[in-house]
Amino acid sequence: MNKYMNKTKAFELLKNNAIWIVGCLLYSFGVNSFSIPNSIAQSGITGVAVIFNHLFEWPVGTVNLVLNIPLLILMWLFLGKKLVARTLWVTVLLSTALDVTAIFAPPYEGDNILAALFCGLLQGAGLGLIMITGATSGGTDIVGRLVHKKWPHITVGTIVMIADAVVVASGMFVFKSIESGLYAIIMIFVSTKVIDALIYGTGNGKMLMIVTDKADEVSKAMVAASPRGVSIVPATGAYTGKGKNILICVARKHEISGILKIVKSIDDKTFIIVSEANEILGEGFNKSI
Repeated sequence: MNKYMNKTKAFELLKNNAIWIVGCLLYSFGVNSFSIPNSIAQSGITGVAVIFNHLFEWPVGTVNLVLNIPLLILMWLFLGKKLVARTLWVTVLLSTALDVTAIFAPPYEGDNILAALFCGLLQGAGLGLIMITGATSGGTDIVGRLVHKKWPHITVGTIVMIADAVVVASGMFVFKSIESGLYAIIMIFVSTKVIDALIYGTGNGKMLMIVTDKADEVSKAMVAASPRGVSIVPATGAYTGKGKNILICVARKHEISGILKIVKSIDDKTFIIVSEANEILGEGFNKSI
């Protein structure tokens, strides 16, 4: 049993490292092929490193690692040791990839909108792969967690957004270009959408609330004919005072029509509410809880 567990852990570690390397390479190509050649402002600690590269020609990866070290120390002191090891390793991989790809990454110096789009695409894909494993590349994410620990009423997302906005504004000032920041907004938007698609899937799910007098029959038919589970919640009608059951089920969009046909074939008087479920965590969906 111990040997099996050790093999499983070793395989998981190798798999994660492979994903991190691919993610770091994709992100680095976005920076070196599209962002730097077109003076597109970056967010986060990488954005600060790009500014130093523009001013002093210092290597982006090396500066990225140096700037992250004090943040990692603070993370170690105030957030615990578990988060630091993985974050440190991914930061080292990313910093190395930034400097290595800078040597041979083909620079694109064409349409700035295309540069922003493809930069966002590559960076989003890279960061999304890293986040899927539960890791982080450090930077403003650490700042967000540290500030949130001190002032819990401020969300991590708000802090990261403010920090990134300051970095992008600084990039606009250094590059002496308002367009640099506007292209950065496009890049960040695309990157965010790609990250969400990788982590949560390309389509939102749906939640069904089914009020029926034949809950047992309908639920058994739904479970037998679809891959989705069903929860039965007892309820009482406010007007009639009559007891009923509500069936709750979440499913992907393409599964909804089949489920509705099953329900209507058994109880054509049922009352059904179909609503958006933007994030679904658990078996059959995203398991990163």
